[in-house]
Amino acid sequence: MSPSIDSRENREFASELKFLVSPALAEQIRGWARTQLAPDPYAERATGDGYRITSLYFDTEQFDVFHRRGSYGRSKLRIRRYGSGAVAFLERKLKTRGLLTKRRSIVKLDELARLTETEASRDWAGYWFHRRRLARRLNPVCQISYCRTARVAMTAYGPIRLTLDEELCALPAAGMWFDEREALPILNDHIILELKFRYGMPALFKYLVEEFALTPRPFSKYRQAAATLELVGASESVDESVPH
Repeated sequence: MSPSIDSRENREFASELKFLVSPALAEQIRGWARTQLAPDPYAERATGDGYRITSLYFDTEQFDVFHRRGSYGRSKLRIRRYGSGAVAFLERKLKTRGLLTKRRSIVKLDELARLTETEASRDWAGYWFHRRRLARRLNPVCQISYCRTARVAMTAYGPIRLTLDEELCALPAAGMWFDEREALPILNDHIILELKFRYGMPALFKYLVEEFALTPRPFSKYRQAAATLELVGASESVDESVPH
């Protein structure tokens, strides 16, 4: 569970809890986190503990990932960019027995066009991602961006991480590249809090949950975006609906 902008491949299992909180509550939690946790070492200097994330999410023509059909329900492919960086991260998130693991490789932005080729090249860092995309008939369907505040700490049981994601926006994917067009807000009046840790939940996070009376809930940025952008039918809206 290295800092999220770390360029190393990362296959370590971690537990993750998600919460949807109001902007007012998010500010309280952000203030608390800044007294208890260190800033992400990869954060932008202007914010101290934040950066912008933009990701391309993949699915089949039948939206098997969205509908969680079979093995498509356990993994996601995406391409991620941090800020205005000149590189992208090819990622697969896999959920096994309630635990998450991530595989990732770093490539230059101008190399993303290689993913449109009909055969994957073994001499490229993105070979495994390209091969999987072809085998599972996956193509970019939407682009999601948001601002993230990230705080971290090291405990006796390994690293822990708290993030707050806000200003979520999305638009249909234009191709195998990042689109600069204005995006549509997809999550109004809520901010996503995520707690990541290995093994058991650390005491610091237990205190946070109790102190702010937090209730975890399933939530998928991709499923929210796909429904909001009407990439799927109105009758196929997300089951992790946003509370009102």
